[in-house]
Amino acid sequence: MKLAISGKGGTGKTTLAALLARYWAEKGKDVIAVDADPDANLAGALGIPTQTQITPISDMRQFILDRTDAQAGYGGYFKLNPKVDDIPDRFSHKLDGIRLLVLGGAATGGGGCICPESALLKALVTHLLLSPEQIVILDMEAGVEHLSRATAKSVSNMIVVTEPGQRSIQTALNVRRLAQQIGIDNVAAVINKLPEGLDTSSLESLLNDLPLLGTLPYDPAIARSDLEGRSCWLDTSEQRRYVEQIATAIWPETG
Repeated sequence: MKLAISGKGGTGKTTLAALLARYWAEKGKDVIAVDADPDANLAGALGIPTQTQITPISDMRQFILDRTDAQAGYGGYFKLNPKVDDIPDRFSHKLDGIRLLVLGGAATGGGGCICPESALLKALVTHLLLSPEQIVILDMEAGVEHLSRATAKSVSNMIVVTEPGQRSIQTALNVRRLAQQIGIDNVAAVINKLPEGLDTSSLESLLNDLPLLGTLPYDPAIARSDLEGRSCWLDTSEQRRYVEQIATAIWPETG
């Protein structure tokens, strides 16, 4: 199972990534959670203490130069397929059966830059998506920059997290369009921060034909956990019920 989770900033995509990672890890699955958002917050959502020093892969400058045979500075030649298969074991942070990798962002240019950092990050994502043994959960930006056409077909599902509002839903539809352009056809939505008593039927009509996997209610306890730097996994029966609904909609065998 290889999931890419995207959505507009603040919708709760990192929360959903952490909740699914926790849920499947408790089921005994080998889970690799990948923070592919340059504004990295997945460690805190998983419950890794805020004082833990985590260096993003993209900031390991000398390591990147060594692996890509690049020279310091700009220009020159470098490998587009560097060795990356040892990175998950060497640089992941382990917690309760989950291995966390923080990618960071390429130091130069935009999402399409050709630089040693982006070459190594894309090679690493490709390796993770093509490895059959683990569940891989990619917490992404509201886009598909870390994926290429060559690896997109290895993504089992792209989940777009949206809030119950038209602007957020429009972003979800745009992400679906971008994902389909590179070959990801299995795209679905999760509505987060759903107010109590709100009927989802009007929201489903705004989603057009984007399937809805489930919802997560607005929960002040999750907001407090974020402020206090604690895990968003509250381990309550209500939270577990909502997360299990989404997890089984993605992968029925794990219900």
